[in-house]
Amino acid sequence: MKLWGGRFQKGPSEVFERFSNSLAFDRRMIDADIRGSIAFAGALERVGILTALERGQLAEAFEKILEDSRQPEFYAGATDEDVHTLVIRKLKEAVGGLADKIHTGRSRNEQVSLDVRLWLRDQIIATREDLTAFLRAMLELAARYRDAVIPGYTHTRRAQAVLWPHYILAYFEMFARDNERLCEAYRRTNLMPLGSGALAGSGFPFDRETLARELGFDGITRNSMDVSADRDFMLDFLNAASTIMLHLSRLAEDWILYSSEEYGWLELGDEVTSGSSLMPQKKNPDSLELIRGKCGRVFGCQNALFLTMKGLPLTYNRDMQEDKEKLFEAVDQTRASLEMARVVAGAATLKPEVAFAACDRSWVVATDMAEALARSGTPFHQAHQIVGKLVLDSVTKGEKPKDLDPKLARLLDPREGMRTREIFGGTGPETVALALAEAERRLTRMTP
Repeated sequence: MKLWGGRFQKGPSEVFERFSNSLAFDRRMIDADIRGSIAFAGALERVGILTALERGQLAEAFEKILEDSRQPEFYAGATDEDVHTLVIRKLKEAVGGLADKIHTGRSRNEQVSLDVRLWLRDQIIATREDLTAFLRAMLELAARYRDAVIPGYTHTRRAQAVLWPHYILAYFEMFARDNERLCEAYRRTNLMPLGSGALAGSGFPFDRETLARELGFDGITRNSMDVSADRDFMLDFLNAASTIMLHLSRLAEDWILYSSEEYGWLELGDEVTSGSSLMPQKKNPDSLELIRGKCGRVFGCQNALFLTMKGLPLTYNRDMQEDKEKLFEAVDQTRASLEMARVVAGAATLKPEVAFAACDRSWVVATDMAEALARSGTPFHQAHQIVGKLVLDSVTKGEKPKDLDPKLARLLDPREGMRTREIFGGTGPETVALALAEAERRLTRMTP
């Protein structure tokens, strides 16, 4: 069956039907489609299109369709144009001609918007749950090595010593911002579009506010043309998802390096690594490499929808059917990557002695020494030159910082320098302890 056709003398070709049908991917919105249709049946009753009995019959039939849709055979042999047509066909098989009333005053344009919003808001909540579960594992990893000293890097060169929890909390801040982005995407997604019609508004006096409350929306959309044309809320999610993946990819790159033989102070668990079919000694960071690789897929989904939307005139155009596969893939890949990152964090082991040795045998204390001179009255630019020459002399002779005058031992201890950095946001031990405790409280507040 079709939801249109009276104006046509001939039906669509087999090639066009095969090319344009979307049931293969939009069927995952069937729960949302049925929930929306049950609520819409109530709206039709309130404006006198349906009797209470008819509305009850339709609601019962919709519930049965939803139950049946849980079984794989439900879709066997289905050739419907999309999920909306499938549901209406099943409805007509159940209640006959009464099914023809359900689309009164409703366009597929607003129905698609409703279905995606219902589906996406659930996925945003689920993504936030995945994100906070990952952050929980990260904070637990930070707390296991509260006092560990590691090298901090700029330009992939050892720069200054920091505490391990301070490093982990840097990523906590990134992902906390990602949680905020998801909340913003949810806020713009959670608006009810029914009543917009195809583009000009419905010709029936539906109580849109009541519909919104019944479906759990925070409010209603403001302009019917905008509803028909709008995919911004999807782009908001795709932007949030892309930034999450960006941060996961940076973490993956860090840990791929830090767990390599060249760095050697982070150990990845056996359960998240793999071996080589040829080289028996290999322990490869495949889980992190896959996260890094999937980042490109999510970026591609965002770019694809941007490019699809960029030249479309108002309002609806069939190009917009291409939105869902990109949205679905981005949701799937982002959630899977967060889950994988959680397991990686839970299985990771720090080697504090190796990390500290990397600091101890390098010049991560150089800034601490220059600042100590500055505190004693030497202008900092002069202190910088003095320490720089000391480093050059030491490196030229093949010496390490600890080979210098024993009188300088305190200044040459990376832990001493960190104690001068108790400024808010710094790596001072007391500051980091407070920041870690506050992160625990923040995580509790941000958990959905």
